[in-house]
Amino acid sequence: MPLGTLDRSPPPFFRQGLSALSKLIIFSALAVFLMVADVRLGMTGPLRSALFTVLQPLQWLSLQPGRAVQFVAQHFEDLAQAQEQATQARKELSLQLLRSGQVEQLTQENQQLRQLLELKQRMEPSAQAAEIIYEAADPYSQKVIIDKGLAAGIETGSPVIDAGGVIGQVTRVHPLVSEVTLVIDREMSIPVLNPRTGVRSVAYGEPAQGAIELRFMASNADIAEGDLLTTSGVDGVYPAGLPVARVTQIQRRAESTFARIYCSPLAHVGAARHLLVLKPLKTQLPPAPEPAPAKPGRGKGGRS
Repeated sequence: MPLGTLDRSPPPFFRQGLSALSKLIIFSALAVFLMVADVRLGMTGPLRSALFTVLQPLQWLSLQPGRAVQFVAQHFEDLAQAQEQATQARKELSLQLLRSGQVEQLTQENQQLRQLLELKQRMEPSAQAAEIIYEAADPYSQKVIIDKGLAAGIETGSPVIDAGGVIGQVTRVHPLVSEVTLVIDREMSIPVLNPRTGVRSVAYGEPAQGAIELRFMASNADIAEGDLLTTSGVDGVYPAGLPVARVTQIQRRAESTFARIYCSPLAHVGAARHLLVLKPLKTQLPPAPEPAPAKPGRGKGGRS
């Protein structure tokens, strides 16, 4: 058979369609388009919520084997800890009984003083329990996913606490789950108060060190290692008095106007499982008064 009669085209099995470079250009352009659309138009928000809703049962099912193993191991560990804690609890019970009587007396005195001064009663924030399902997949952020969402009445901006103190804030809400940004995330900031000095400041997340940092504090500021920081309550989000962190390191430099102050969060940021989600403080505050209408200005030719 002459060689010219042979079919030189590759069989269908080896045909690849578009070249690898063409596919790279097409999919790169598609990725850039989706990122711009998400940032500018928020087009992927509903899609992301729908995917969370659809995949939530599958995620729950995939987590059950690990939870079963963890439950068995935790059972034996908790048994030993429970015996030790029961002994310690008996010792602390007598002290707590004394303190509870003192707190009750102070609460009554506080209420009487507020009535005498005609002050508004302190607001008690409502809370509901939640559980961490898993950590967010983004390695560059400090976020976790909890098992409560819009169906449970969770709102964006709600403070989240654990047994130690403030652990973060709800930053995204889906129908069945919510995303909580931890206090050590670089995008988180919390107005705090130093009860020892009464000075207010703002704490920012520092994920590289697993801590939070007080920024823009003067080098000669009255702050010391071991100081407790609590929420100031002036931002309309966090109730006042919630423990946030404790000062662990202060770097005062002569060539810098501000000191570098690092604090250790009191919440169990990396080990917490059960949380409390509080209602944002702004939902309980009265509406802000409307600004007064501007007075009409006088013309240049008007008389004074």
